[in-house]
Amino acid sequence: MSKKRIGILTGGGDVPGLNSVIKSVVYRGHENDCEVIGIRRGWEGLTHVNLDDSASKQRYVLPLTRENTRTIDRTGGTFLHSSRTNPSKMKTLPEHLKGASFPTSEVTKGGQTSVVYDVSKQVLSNLDKLEIEYLIAIGGDDTLSYAATLDKLGFKVMAIPKTMDNDVQNTEYCIGFSTAITRATDAINRQRTTVGSHERIGVFRVFGRDAGFTALYTAYVTSIRCVIPEFKVNLDKLIELLVTDKRNNPSNYTLVVLSEGAEWEGYTVQEYGEPDAYGHRKKASVAESLSEEIKKRAKEETIVSDLTYDLRSGDPDFVDKLVASTFGTMALDAVLTGKSGLMSALVNGCYELVSIPDPKLGPRHVNLKSMYNTERYRPVYENKVGLPIFLNRA
Repeated sequence: MSKKRIGILTGGGDVPGLNSVIKSVVYRGHENDCEVIGIRRGWEGLTHVNLDDSASKQRYVLPLTRENTRTIDRTGGTFLHSSRTNPSKMKTLPEHLKGASFPTSEVTKGGQTSVVYDVSKQVLSNLDKLEIEYLIAIGGDDTLSYAATLDKLGFKVMAIPKTMDNDVQNTEYCIGFSTAITRATDAINRQRTTVGSHERIGVFRVFGRDAGFTALYTAYVTSIRCVIPEFKVNLDKLIELLVTDKRNNPSNYTLVVLSEGAEWEGYTVQEYGEPDAYGHRKKASVAESLSEEIKKRAKEETIVSDLTYDLRSGDPDFVDKLVASTFGTMALDAVLTGKSGLMSALVNGCYELVSIPDPKLGPRHVNLKSMYNTERYRPVYENKVGLPIFLNRA
């Protein structure tokens, strides 16, 4: 019987725990007579590789063994590297594909319309030439949206959710989330000494383009106020609350954490730069904008700290190592039993295999009624009996 040949890739932003997934798939795979092929640089590895060019193949294809993955779980990031490539919406074609015929469509973003290529047939062709029978895709809602496309095209694919935003549908937990909250908590608690020494208002910004889980859970464990994308706060009320908190604190300081996509009534986060392959542009710092408003309206001094990239750097914590390794072995188990089109997940606090989320659903959002106090701009702390460990349901 020929060995099963499994491909694995990581896409989008890196988070701690990715290497634990890769290692668990490789080790379990080799125990079950499987070959595991690493596709480097995310979906780019399947759109840009020229399998007739040895240098290109070396750049994008890496056979994975117990030897070359033995120590990778000891560090963060992704051993396979990553990219934000969307094979169904390529703005330009790699050199060796120029002149080939691919379906095109028009995409409008920010008032600008551009033509994009769908190179899915090339992705399928490369998978066939590599003799890959199954593909395990690790990523957030963007990366997994194309995994769903491959599944609809009939290719056998398994998905593993990762994002420090924790906003993938159908699961209560995504790899990287616990480490992000741990890092945010550590950074905020360290910076209390500086903010307190200067008697200021500390304003912290964390990732969370569409969902406020990272800011909300950071606020939950540090007992500070937060602003999330799901609810537009009243600016005057927010500033009044912060000033009151500051005056009621014997050390005469206070803190607030904001998601990058947070807004208040009458304010829209500004975007800049070219959109990525999934149409997302970089967001200007809402923390800086709030800081200016605090200075102008309350005549209070602030300290602004952008915690974004620091939260997804470095080694994973215990929770992310545990979940990542388990998600990886779950995906491998599914492959060995012939299942596909599924995603490793946590549902009601238990490990489950669920459907790969429908891209049309978009990211998962904070349930305002049960999780965010819209009067106090804080997390909801009551009524937690019976909830899963991460306090929300998929």
